[in-house]
Amino acid sequence: MMAMAADPATPAKPDLARGQAIAAQVCAACHAADGNSTGGAYPKLAGQHAEYLVKQLKDFKPQPGGKPPARNNAIMSGFASALSDQDMINVAAWFASQTPKPGFARDAKTVPEGQKIWRAGIADKGVPACAACHGPTGQGIPIQYPRLSGQWSEYVVAQLQAFQQGTRNNNEPMRQIAHRLSDDEIKAVADYAAGLH
Repeated sequence: MMAMAADPATPAKPDLARGQAIAAQVCAACHAADGNSTGGAYPKLAGQHAEYLVKQLKDFKPQPGGKPPARNNAIMSGFASALSDQDMINVAAWFASQTPKPGFARDAKTVPEGQKIWRAGIADKGVPACAACHGPTGQGIPIQYPRLSGQWSEYVVAQLQAFQQGTRNNNEPMRQIAHRLSDDEIKAVADYAAGLH
């Protein structure tokens, strides 16, 4: 009797050692080996939901049929395209297992406005509360909503602007929400998110 082969469509469990090796070789220059990037140009990945990271990595890859990636970033497209699905699972699990370094709000003047948008949204503009999806303390919900607690405000601003400008198209609700926010509102809520714990 022959042994049954594992279903190739079902990825193996995450291999943290392999994920750590990929992070050290491929990701560390921008995101740091533990996922706590040192500046706002690159997101902190430490403590981010593994499922969300896998989805984003897949969104950076060109799509079947020659379609462009769902997330347009030439640098990340190159890195993501070199990773197998199992590599993505491994590196995402590694970053998810790391302890994120806390961030902080930098502009005390905008904290009240950022807090209001985070907690209550802007009803007259049809902007829902950020906390409705990303949680009261910014922990997010795996797969759908990223952890924003302590994330660099510069990175969050850049992503909201990318949603506004249509250069990031992998989340239609966020595209619609970003279109309704002013630049000052984006900066205020991004700075507030940076200080969430």
